[in-house]
Amino acid sequence: MLIITIKQGKEKSLLDKQPWIYASAVERVDGKHEERNKPGATALVQSSSGQFLARAAYSPKSQIRARVWSFDQSEAVDHALIKRRIKAAVSAHAGATQDTLHLITGEANGLPGLLVDWHGGKQGYLICQFNAAGVDAWKVAIAKSLIAETGCSNVYEQADELMRKGEGLPVVSGALAGDEPPDESFVTEKGQRFSVDLKTGKKRKLA
Repeated sequence: MLIITIKQGKEKSLLDKQPWIYASAVERVDGKHEERNKPGATALVQSSSGQFLARAAYSPKSQIRARVWSFDQSEAVDHALIKRRIKAAVSAHAGATQDTLHLITGEANGLPGLLVDWHGGKQGYLICQFNAAGVDAWKVAIAKSLIAETGCSNVYEQADELMRKGEGLPVVSGALAGDEPPDESFVTEKGQRFSVDLKTGKKRKLA
């Protein structure tokens, strides 16, 4: 496992449970060469005195050098963590009736960099953006957990070019499971009807 050591005096934000670790706060990164160059590798984060601070996803090419998965030393970063957090996000929307649900919004759901919108219920589409190296590394597990918890079998990856390039990730989009969404879908937001291309996120108001 990688070990990220934070510069003396720069650990305050982590002690305050802030989830981003900027490159300027990192004193050094220890670990195998291949791990130090692997986007999304799990790292133990410690203070300059060796105090445990967090477990985080490492992103060697981003100015946000790591994003925190957990501040709990006993909590492993594994498939079970991904499943728990997706289950909690889906449960929080139980009974919702909107056409579109903002199901997962990154750090708010303990899944930094992941955005998931759910369109059209179980027969619809889960549109995902993997905007950080950590969630990109867990893409398959995330897709499987989303299907299991929502009952929706269509999972589509929508690429935010700017965000992914900033993380040093390839700009890719396409179906991760099931079918691609159609070129045009219709949603209602705050009483207003829109035409939406779910593959790109572009929408236009209907008269």
